[in-house]
Amino acid sequence: MTSRQTCAIPDPLPFKDVPTKLEIRRRVTLTLTESYQNARLAELARAYDILAVRPIDERTLQLACSSLDCDIISLDLTQRLPFYFRFKMLSEAVKSGKRFELCYSQGVLGDSAARRNLISNATQLIRASRGRGLIISSVAKAVVGCRGPWDAINLATIWGLAQDRGFEAMSKEPRSVVVTAQLKRTSYRGVIDVFYGGEKPALSEKDLRVADVGEGKGKTKQQVTTGQKRKAASEAVAGADARDEAAAKPISNREAKRRKHQARLNGSDAKEGATNSGLGGGGDTAQTSAEGEPKEAGLQPAMEAG
Repeated sequence: MTSRQTCAIPDPLPFKDVPTKLEIRRRVTLTLTESYQNARLAELARAYDILAVRPIDERTLQLACSSLDCDIISLDLTQRLPFYFRFKMLSEAVKSGKRFELCYSQGVLGDSAARRNLISNATQLIRASRGRGLIISSVAKAVVGCRGPWDAINLATIWGLAQDRGFEAMSKEPRSVVVTAQLKRTSYRGVIDVFYGGEKPALSEKDLRVADVGEGKGKTKQQVTTGQKRKAASEAVAGADARDEAAAKPISNREAKRRKHQARLNGSDAKEGATNSGLGGGGDTAQTSAEGEPKEAGLQPAMEAG
């Protein structure tokens, strides 16, 4: 490596009519031949968007899964590997955000030996990783080696990968690799990322006048409605408080006696009024004498006869 790493991919790309919404990422794949850690991967990672390593033996695979700061671990599954995949080693890499790459183009275009080794190694990798942390890619050097997403998923299903895991290996896991790699290079310690969202467009004079008029009308109407609601609410609360206070206030013994005595007086007055009205309506039952003294009508004849 040189003292200063530069990207070999030209920027901008020498392509025409590239869609504006298409994002092209630059990736570099580094083959690990020795297990030393001073590989100066930090400088190489700054020059590219995605950093992938390809170990060739068990020591380099252990180094890539544990301490190397990479995004993808790509394995040449067309060769007969002199080691076995272990779940503990692979799960350590998956927990740290690294993903293992399954390349299917060699199984489509390769010879019989490469196809046999690919199927055997892919089955072992899927079994050891339990279908987690895998991405499916073609690594094709020609267009004829590429297949559709569902064709690749069905091919991985034949190798032992569940269909839902295969769908994640074609959609969710590659996106997580791209996002994680971008956060590593642009954010603060891979946690916080600050980006520029653009300036807010200034409002014209017409828009400002419309906004001011609408705000004033809305505020006046809101004040009137709020005043009416507050008045009705205050009256309802006052009535409820008065009823609650009257119902909850206890009556003393003195007040109870006074109310009982007042009720008794009212009852006696009502009875006297009813008696007086009955006597006045029945006619005169007593007579007066010539001298003006009252006397009973039934005794007058007897006294005169005697």
